[in-house]
Amino acid sequence: MFVVCGEALWDLFGSESEQGLAFDARIGGSPFNVAVGLARLDQPSALFTGLSTDRLGERLRKALEIEGVATELLVRSERPTTLSLVDVGPDGGPVYAFYGKGAADRAIEAGALPDLDTAVWGLHAGSYSLVVEPVGSALLALFEREADRRLLTLDPNVRLNVEPRVTLWRERVERFVRLAGVVKVSDEDLQLLYPDSDPIEIARRWRDLGPSLVIVTRGAQGAEALAAAGQVTISGRPVEVVDTVGAGDAFQAALITALALRNLKTRASLEALDGATIARILEYAAAAAALACARRGADLPRRDDLPPL
Repeated sequence: MFVVCGEALWDLFGSESEQGLAFDARIGGSPFNVAVGLARLDQPSALFTGLSTDRLGERLRKALEIEGVATELLVRSERPTTLSLVDVGPDGGPVYAFYGKGAADRAIEAGALPDLDTAVWGLHAGSYSLVVEPVGSALLALFEREADRRLLTLDPNVRLNVEPRVTLWRERVERFVRLAGVVKVSDEDLQLLYPDSDPIEIARRWRDLGPSLVIVTRGAQGAEALAAAGQVTISGRPVEVVDTVGAGDAFQAALITALALRNLKTRASLEALDGATIARILEYAAAAAALACARRGADLPRRDDLPPL
């Protein structure tokens, strides 16, 4: 099983109506999406997050159950559910406004960290849960505890409209990078964190900090991986974009799935990867991201939607 850690929320897509605005509400949150994406790809997954007992939180819990995501690690509280207002630009890229101060998914403290059994082979974390408190410090403590026991994956998924302090993001993300075995990061996130630096140079520096595999995604331009085998590049996939919401999460879920299918569950196995295998893994993940781009909201693909690995 893979345990995904971080936020769970509702994405509200607004549109003009005669009375003002109408909203199309979709379940979301990057870690929530990754957990669901893993389950849709037939990989056992669980979500570790704070979840409200309000109506919206209960609907999130039911959605996890329907998708087959384990819910035993949910920490329920009466705090509200985070809402994210999403505006989609002409290129399909989302612009978010988050309403979640004091919400359940931010309220996890170190004392709520779960004990994990031997069935759990990896952990994933990312997005604003890395930096908002107290959940950010709690997840960092979890990664520190598990770094020598399981494979850890990271997707920073930077959200400056939740936490605008870039220096805080840099410091916290790099602490997670040092603990992770696999890091996936978009070139947009790297530009936000290090606007005056080349993304690949930052990725090389990150790999020197400890990860066995650092992947930089470039949207329609494809992706690049830095590993012991060297630098591996794949081209983007043509797709008619509805929006790009959930594309990075689809990539992440498919990436973890590819590692599981090839029994690449340790740092040692990742260090031994050759370039051709890395390219096939990247192509598999990119195919999942492309399918997500062709759908409204974070509607991630299922196993039968993807080509064989």
